[in-house]
Amino acid sequence: MKEDFLLFHKPWLGEEEEREIVDTIKSGWITTGLKTKKFEQEFARYRGTKYAIGLNSCTAALHLALVVAGVKNGDEVITTPITFASTANVIIHQGAKPVFIDVEPDTLNIDATKIEERITKKTKAIIPVHFAGHPADMDKIIEIAKKHNLVVIEDAAHSIEAEYKGRKIGSIGDMTCFSFYATKNITTGEGGMLTTNNKEWAKKIGILSLHGISHDAWKRYGEEGYKHWDIIYPGYKYNMYDLQAALGLSQLKKIEDFWQIRKRYTLDYREAFKDIPQIQVLSEKEDIRHSYHLFVIIVKTEELKTDRDTIMNEIQKEGVGIGIHFRAIHLHPYYRKTFGFKEGMFPNAEYASERVISLPLYPKMTEENIQRVISVVKVVISRYC
Repeated sequence: MKEDFLLFHKPWLGEEEEREIVDTIKSGWITTGLKTKKFEQEFARYRGTKYAIGLNSCTAALHLALVVAGVKNGDEVITTPITFASTANVIIHQGAKPVFIDVEPDTLNIDATKIEERITKKTKAIIPVHFAGHPADMDKIIEIAKKHNLVVIEDAAHSIEAEYKGRKIGSIGDMTCFSFYATKNITTGEGGMLTTNNKEWAKKIGILSLHGISHDAWKRYGEEGYKHWDIIYPGYKYNMYDLQAALGLSQLKKIEDFWQIRKRYTLDYREAFKDIPQIQVLSEKEDIRHSYHLFVIIVKTEELKTDRDTIMNEIQKEGVGIGIHFRAIHLHPYYRKTFGFKEGMFPNAEYASERVISLPLYPKMTEENIQRVISVVKVVISRYC
């Protein structure tokens, strides 16, 4: 890798994070404890929800949401094919079947107008994904869910700061799942959070996340003396721990500053590419607050003399890291073989799948970095016009 290679992502970790980590280490308690509880409380306050449960990943949050929603073998869960593997994989883990809905061509969010026609007696839940940080059409989704008595589990891995018509993502659906992976808008290295206003679900998820036992370790071994625990459910090892939460507490304090930088850089990108006919920039609808997690361009290969992967590789050769978000899930080998998905079933998703490229977008970048990315993309596109 060239010394001046611009990474696709680099987290912003500073002295505040170092102090929190050191403080946690010195405390002698590094697993799930008081800092995790504090991070949960502060995140719940930030998202305007009653309960937040810290977990080791957004994947764990999605899985536990399906568990408490009662999704089981033979059920169906509606979601989008333009998402990360975990959104669909957790449905499989519950013995259920993913039912994909095509996406809106301008946002790559699930097309809510096409959901109801795919609902059957087996349908138990809907998982909308707020792609790249842009909220899906939650009014329509909630309306359909109430009509058919379905649980709405929001995949907000990209959308920590997002809002929909004045309501914070995390407080709209029945449950919402967030990610603090290394590339996310705030990070705990690995980690996730589930928010809900349902007290019973929150309590059950907290227990399920730590083997299904009745007491957290910090309660069992506290100053009040040892406490026996009971296995209430056959649970999982999904708990967040205090070293993760220490990072989260520091990062959460910076989230609005980070968001302002992301917004500014997004506007720079949008302005730079708006008049290039071979590039489609995703839409930003009214009455939403975008998280600006990803800046995704759709390279119109039908107007170029090459394909997306060639463009992708040329950009990287010029010293700029990129991402692909995402290759449509239904076209991956497992899903083709297991469920018989074929090309042509979801045309908008398939069109995007072959053309999307995510450009670097993170607060650690400089204005010079942004202009470099813009220049490289324009030069590479011009080679194949």
